[in-house]
This record gives sequence, structure tokens and C-alpha cells, in this order.
Amino acid sequence: MDLIAQLIDIFLHLDQHLNEWAATLGPWLYVVLFLIVFCETGLVVTPFLPGDSLLFAVGALASLEGSPIELPQTALLLIVAAVLGDAVNYSIGAYLGPAVFSSERSRLLNKQHLVRTQLFYERHGGKTIFLARFVPIIRTFAPFVAGIGRMRYRYFATYNVTGAITWVVVCMGAGALFGEIPLVKENFELVVLGIIAVSLIPVVTEFVRARREAAAGSEA
Repeated sequence: MDLIAQLIDIFLHLDQHLNEWAATLGPWLYVVLFLIVFCETGLVVTPFLPGDSLLFAVGALASLEGSPIELPQTALLLIVAAVLGDAVNYSIGAYLGPAVFSSERSRLLNKQHLVRTQLFYERHGGKTIFLARFVPIIRTFAPFVAGIGRMRYRYFATYNVTGAITWVVVCMGAGALFGEIPLVKENFELVVLGIIAVSLIPVVTEFVRARREAAAGSEA
């Protein structure tokens, strides 16, 4: 429980922890940021890692005068991490397929995450790779499902690259613009929760729509 509490604290106070990490790790902070974004987008067992909120916090820190983080270089680095993460995830899906989701209750390989992502695909088609960048959980599973479905790689890569660029630029840009506003700094945990709530709206919408359609089908 202590570990979970620590992870939650890091998640809700990323701005404070990033400052601490920057002072402690120096240039190695770039490696840590790269790995977090890569794993969050590239490994289906780590959808819990911060994505939007991390980029927002990094943008806010990079915008400070004298910041140890350079905004353009960091944005480019994290775009590369996001593109490579999705590419690896696609390859894993293509090679392993849905067989890895054998447990209905597994916390790491939850079949329901796969089902929700498939519903998202049914609604948005190939654009899911782009749109999923802004949706937690779906962001991690979308390239995996694309690999399972053998989406043409050139088609996938187009959405992968454009989605990664847009996601990083929008989230880090928002952090740079709004991160230093006193109201935002003093209530950063609420901002994080707000980002999560807004980004989950598409998932909830698709889930409710699927339930209604299933109920309508049953009645018919």
C-alpha cells in the first residue's frame, strides 16, 4: 500500500517531483522521460503510467526561465519515444495477437481494455491511432489492436507519426502556456484529475453507446 500511495503522490504532484528529479538526475532525466513515454505507449502492461499529465508538467517546467529542460529538444525526444512506442506495440500485437489476453480479471493484461479499444475502432476506424493519443488506456491498446488486425503498416505509421507530434505539442504547449499560472500551480493535482476526466469522456461515451446498442439488440 505504501508503494501505491507513493505512485499516486507522484502522479498527482508531477510538477514537484519533476523539479526534484531534474536536480537529482541532471541529463539522465531525459532518459527517464523517454522511457516513461515509450513504455506508456509501447507496452500493454503499463497503461497506468502518466501520459497527458506528464507532458503537461514537462511543458510547464521547460517554460521556466533557467529551467534544466529545453522545451524544443524535449518535445522532439518525446515525439520519438511516442512514435517508437506505438511501433513496438503494433509489432507485439502482430506477433502475439489476442492470445495473451486469456484472463478476464488480470490487472496487467485485462481483456476488457482490449474490448473497449475494439469498440473505439468500430466507431472511428483507422483514425483511432490518432485520436487514441489523447485517451488513457485506449492510447496504450490501440496500436496493439492495429497489429492484431494487421492494419497496413504504412497506413498505421501515418497516423502514428501525426498523432505523436500533435499529442506532444498540444500537451507540452498547454503546460508551457498555463503551467505557471498561480491558480494552476497551487492546484496541480486538480488539474491532473481534470485532464484525466476530460480525456476519459470518449471511452465512457463509447462504452455507454455500446451498452445501449446491445440492450436494443436484445430487446429486438
